Amino acid sequence: MTVLLVALLGGLGAATRFVVDGEIRARVPQRLPLSTMVVNVSGSLLLGALVAAHVHGLVPDVLLVAAGTGFCGGYTTFSTAMIESVRLLQAGAYGRAAVATVGTLVLAVGAASAGYAVVSALA
Repeated sequence: MTVLLVALLGGLGAATRFVVDGEIRARVPQRLPLSTMVVNVSGSLLLGALVAAHVHGLVPDVLLVAAGTGFCGGYTTFSTAMIESVRLLQAGAYGRAAVATVGTLVLAVGAASAGYAVVSALA
């Protein structure tokens, strides 16, 4: 049953990423891979909140696995972020590649920490 939930929520996460990415790309010029950055940072915020909720006994194990591994895993995309950085490097956009790579990591860690802290403070 858990595997089925992970698969279902993973599909939902991937579909959500597809929609969010498309909406951002349609509205915001992409000198940086902003749509991927937004997806990864928002997914990290959600996962941080989910983990904190689990630690504080608000979320059962099965929901942590299904929503964390499934939805958040399907929604976020480390591999796409790295390929976009490689493409920037190949284009000679070294500064933008550095901003995209380091910015994604710093913002995602900050977002995960913020999600964890907010839920912990409210728990």
